[in-house]
Amino acid sequence: MPGRTRRASGTAALAALALLALAACAPGAGPAPTSPPPSSPEAPTATGPAPSPPSAPPPVLRPDGSVRELATGLDAPWSVVALPNGAVLVSERDLARIVEVLPGGGTRVVAEVPGVAPGGEGGLLGLAQLPGDGEREASLYAMFTGPEDNRIVRMPVTGEPGAIALGAAEPVLTGIPKAGNHNGGRLAFGPDGFLYATTGDAGLREAARDRGSLAGKILRMTPDGAPAPGNPFGTHVWSLGHRNPQGIAWDASGRLWAAEFGQNTWDELNLIRAGGDYGWPVVEGVAGDPAFVDPVLQWPTSEASPSGLAATGDALFLAALRGERLWAISPASAAAPTAEAWFADEHGRLRDVVAAPGGGLWVLTNNTDGRGDPRAGDDRLLLVGLTG
Repeated sequence: MPGRTRRASGTAALAALALLALAACAPGAGPAPTSPPPSSPEAPTATGPAPSPPSAPPPVLRPDGSVRELATGLDAPWSVVALPNGAVLVSERDLARIVEVLPGGGTRVVAEVPGVAPGGEGGLLGLAQLPGDGEREASLYAMFTGPEDNRIVRMPVTGEPGAIALGAAEPVLTGIPKAGNHNGGRLAFGPDGFLYATTGDAGLREAARDRGSLAGKILRMTPDGAPAPGNPFGTHVWSLGHRNPQGIAWDASGRLWAAEFGQNTWDELNLIRAGGDYGWPVVEGVAGDPAFVDPVLQWPTSEASPSGLAATGDALFLAALRGERLWAISPASAAAPTAEAWFADEHGRLRDVVAAPGGGLWVLTNNTDGRGDPRAGDDRLLLVGLTG
């Protein structure tokens, strides 16, 4: 992954976590998982909303091997989201467009988001939807790179599938540092009703652990963009010490997970704690230092470069760009989940993965972003089947 300039951690704990080789196109053993150490005594005590245990144990899901194309011809797609009425929207990073995927596999341009300044890894990034509730209009949220900053906007949503329309964009949060890479960009509403956003360090390495900076963080805010009540520092910051997180998802117990690009050595899957410090730029991967929260799993950068992250049943699914595979991680509820690689080298770079409303997973390929090897029909929205 270009832009990986950090020194690797030299601790002996990292060497003990070398991965087994993976067989292409078939599930294989994942890296030896590691449990986060206890928080530092100085760590904030805020924990956010208490997770609600599921009424019955969720199934441990894994891909059933089936893959179906839902759309082709997408241009550097970055995020896919389903609206409550069944419409499916995809952001295209470099064209700053939001397109609707139609039932027959075609697409239509819904809007070109104004103010987007694509460049490098920046452009139109994550999408998240907030349904209307009678008093509040339905809205689509987007995070994008502008001329001066990364920012989050919202747009009113109207229309039925096949005729979705978006209103004028209204700023929700501005002033997030931007750069040619490390822009983060994932958006999602959590089970607590608040909006979460991932931000990269934008090349400002020390800013990642600076509580006063929006760079290198997971942010938590109200739908209007104010810091959410209960945030550990009274600001937008929910967790810090991140290099370039691009995937967030909540498991069946309501716990927040994040996928994060490392630099030269380890990519990470982290279980997020309110106020937790995940170590960048001091450490990369497992450090065994109680001042930092260690990743639950880590991979060599050649096997992951993780972007989107989804949770369904008692499993997590991670889309790998450079690794060109889908990682299935289960059980999510276990202290030491294991990881299997699926579809290695079959579909190229994978940018996003979400739980599809009708079952299975939606997966976005990302071969037309300037770093992949485009194939005829790229890029694609795929439906991956799951089985328990």
